[in-house]
Amino acid sequence: MLSRGISKVNFKCQRVWSSTGAATTKIYIDGKAVESKSNEWIDLHNPATNEVVTKVPKCTTAEMENAVASAKEAYKSWSRTTPLHRQKIMFKYRSIIENNLKELAKNITTEQGKTLPDAEGDVFRGLQVVDHCCSIPSMLMGETLSNVATDMDIYSYRTPLGVTGGIVPFNFPAMIPLWMFPVSISCGNTCVIKPSERDPGACMMLVEMLTEAGVPPGVVNVIHGTHDAVNFICDHPDIKAVSFVGSDIAGKHVYERACKNGKRVQSNMGAKNHGVVLADANKTKAISQIAGAAFGAAGQRCMALSTVILVGETKNWLPQIKERAQQLKVGYGGDPNVDVGPVISPQSKKRILEIVQSAVDEGATLYLDGRNATVAGYEKGNFIAPTIITDVKPHMRCYKEEIFGPVLVCLTANTLDEAIDIINANPYGNGTALFTSNGASARQFIHQVDCGQVGINVPIPVPLSMFSFTGTRGSFQGDLHFFGKQAIQFYTETKTITAQWSAADASGKGDDAISMPTMR
Repeated sequence: MLSRGISKVNFKCQRVWSSTGAATTKIYIDGKAVESKSNEWIDLHNPATNEVVTKVPKCTTAEMENAVASAKEAYKSWSRTTPLHRQKIMFKYRSIIENNLKELAKNITTEQGKTLPDAEGDVFRGLQVVDHCCSIPSMLMGETLSNVATDMDIYSYRTPLGVTGGIVPFNFPAMIPLWMFPVSISCGNTCVIKPSERDPGACMMLVEMLTEAGVPPGVVNVIHGTHDAVNFICDHPDIKAVSFVGSDIAGKHVYERACKNGKRVQSNMGAKNHGVVLADANKTKAISQIAGAAFGAAGQRCMALSTVILVGETKNWLPQIKERAQQLKVGYGGDPNVDVGPVISPQSKKRILEIVQSAVDEGATLYLDGRNATVAGYEKGNFIAPTIITDVKPHMRCYKEEIFGPVLVCLTANTLDEAIDIINANPYGNGTALFTSNGASARQFIHQVDCGQVGINVPIPVPLSMFSFTGTRGSFQGDLHFFGKQAIQFYTETKTITAQWSAADASGKGDDAISMPTMR
């Protein structure tokens, strides 16, 4: 239900084409979308056509410094607002997002390429984190023990850190920013966020909605760029914590660099998520779920079910998996009949095709070849149709690397124990899924598999926002994960107060001992 009086936002940050055909993406500082003064710009292409949609600035050092200075100044007053006030704003913010969801989805489809249903899902899963932020007064509650010793009370509560930073990947341009800044500012922090230079529009729109909801200028500022902007966030002494989602190489760099500068860091990186199929699974449902989880969003999900282990006789299900994959329609994401949109860039497509070819060269079988996909009217798009590789061994490149495309890698195992051993030998631990109707098998899998997020007949086990996104091993660096209770801990410090109010002191009869106090 939408709140009364909440209308669609007239986005000032949205690009307007001039008569010359030029368009630029703005930065967002002090509550305003402003033109960058940068001399360096990045062309952003529509993945379905490779036409230039906008030019994204590589922010100047002065602009990035202004963003941090704005956030630091805003923190002085924002950190003193009450949790009830922040809660009220979050309620309004979630209504504004909900009322502008389709506009956000259209932007995502244009810039990122995913289908409109996937784009709406991108926004909706982020909106669930905003929903959880509406409970911020309860989540910030501390602990107390009255009369713990003679005339003494001890209590604790959570305090904000200061300015925080967020670095966002291209694959979820709405959901991932909503993992970051709503939680940060609900805890009383301010934020400087860098969306992906490949699709920053959704983040810009979300921050403008935040202003519409009543968040003061400077509480969230948006900068753009590539390596220099990332390093700026890692290095700046006024940024106290950094949230990152992205690739392995970048994630390890961010974690190491930001940690060396004394910052808290949560870094969610690569994945190789396995789905294990047992013979007692619901065959029709499991096959459809595998196809959707492997090929949906063109495989560009860190929780994509990119690898399947067929146990025992389920290796005979491959023809049906292939048939289901062939039923998926590839095309422009704005077409309501399309299931699989383009990958993000020609460079990404080239890398995916190289990995597929490496599998063939290393002795795997190209069971379904989607490399030559073409879409009428979108011949220049970055399209790859669902692709299936079988007879895969763990030493092959297609297994060792995260492909991040609509490619399903298939292995076989004789038993559930063998399948678990395969998963646990893989360096990644983001997520996994088991398809079965046997509770004992499910219980064994849950307790023995070494992954942070486990699905039982759920192919993409991303938890709801009251829980945390708990990838492990090579998929995550840091101590506290995204959203849920762990995120509240990440974005706050605990302050503990020990107070003594002695009746003797009140009457002027207290002693003036200087020895170490004992609590009794």
